[in-house]
Amino acid sequence: MKKLITVIAGIALLVLSACSSHQSLQEYYVDNSENPNFISLDVPTSILNLENEDLSETQKQALQSLKKLNLLAFKKTSENGAEYEVEKAKVNAILKNDNFVELMKLNSEYGKGVIKYLGDEDAIDEVIIYGSSDDKGFALIRVLGKDMNPAYIIQLMNAIQKSDYTGEGLGEIGQFLKG
Repeated sequence: MKKLITVIAGIALLVLSACSSHQSLQEYYVDNSENPNFISLDVPTSILNLENEDLSETQKQALQSLKKLNLLAFKKTSENGAEYEVEKAKVNAILKNDNFVELMKLNSEYGKGVIKYLGDEDAIDEVIIYGSSDDKGFALIRVLGKDMNPAYIIQLMNAIQKSDYTGEGLGEIGQFLKG
């Protein structure tokens, strides 16, 4: 009986380790939420305070499709440069997964980035916004929702840019994202 239990436990471990040797983005968030080099925040979309804005019908639909935002940022300092490179490589490896579909690349004076999504192109469940700067660090933003539409997301980003929202309620991560 003892041998049978040992064999079953061994098979279970083998199956579990074979299922996924790649870290998921969610696992990466959880693993680093307590790391002192990271700033982590989960926020409801209500923090964007767009309910009082003059939104188009498309922008309202986009806002209703959102559930919450997960933000994770690595703040680079002179002491953690090597760890920054390691963590940046981990994120890049995760985002190369075939499940992520690239929506657009970003390149600005602040750094480089990419916007990717998971789900069907007309019913997105998760949008990932990743940006990095070799001077400041990197930020990962997971926008979680239900049946989000890429065109709606662009409309919503336009609404946020036009709004008076200045990052209140985001604390330290809001300051980091501002630069």
